[in-house]
Amino acid sequence: MSDARAAGEVESHRRTVEAWRDARYAALRREIGWLTLAGLGWLRQGSNALGSDPACDVVLPSGPASAGRVEVTRDGVFATGEFLHDGLPVSGLRLVSDRAGEPTMLELGSLRMCLIERGGQAAIRTWDVEAPARSTFVGIDHWPVDHRWRLVGRVEPTPGRRLAVPDVLGIDEEQEAPADVVFELDGRTHRLQGLRGGDRGELWLVFGDATNGTETYGGGRFLYTSALDDDGTVIVDFNRAYNPPCVFSPFATCPLPWPANRLPARITAGEKSFHLG
Repeated sequence: MSDARAAGEVESHRRTVEAWRDARYAALRREIGWLTLAGLGWLRQGSNALGSDPACDVVLPSGPASAGRVEVTRDGVFATGEFLHDGLPVSGLRLVSDRAGEPTMLELGSLRMCLIERGGQAAIRTWDVEAPARSTFVGIDHWPVDHRWRLVGRVEPTPGRRLAVPDVLGIDEEQEAPADVVFELDGRTHRLQGLRGGDRGELWLVFGDATNGTETYGGGRFLYTSALDDDGTVIVDFNRAYNPPCVFSPFATCPLPWPANRLPARITAGEKSFHLG
């Protein structure tokens, strides 16, 4: 390959990664995003009071002292109160969780709420669209884009495999892990167990490395591979390694890298640690 062609590929790669980074920042600045996450309240069977009063079962970061109730029954989860859904008052509204489809979104002033499920437990997740972090966010420190961190990985399918993936709450959640990705780095072979990431064979990598806890978040980082190529390979571009949501909010429920996905190498590419304010 000529020097000019090689330089062109490097520059094209840099532009592609920077465009991906711009899109990531735009997503973080959305009303419903990790920068606006403001609460997580676990629900118990029966009636759960929601409001800003500390005595409520689910304490909201703002709004009326008593905003309404969420009923957890054998037939589903239902909301009643001062909330709005699609601009209409809520009374006995069945809530769809994030694990059952598009979650039902409730509004209360600047707050947005929905039902989530983790490890068989239900909770109300809350966002505040007026959160200061949304307007003050200017980006995440990261290493300069380096074409050498764009690696080719060999995919080794593992049909039917499911893994118990741990999270920051101490809950192990079973997830489909359809393949391993094997790649070379500094003369050594490394392997990561991939979770399902996309319909074209993309894999979601939850990984740790030797920078965690110093340059990068102690709980590891995430990365999506490219779509599966006809020759059974994917691109593992560590320039796109990004922080999990727990970096932005204590109310996120992030998966953590398990022992098989902790690399002994220093991955000096992608996002570094981030601290609000």
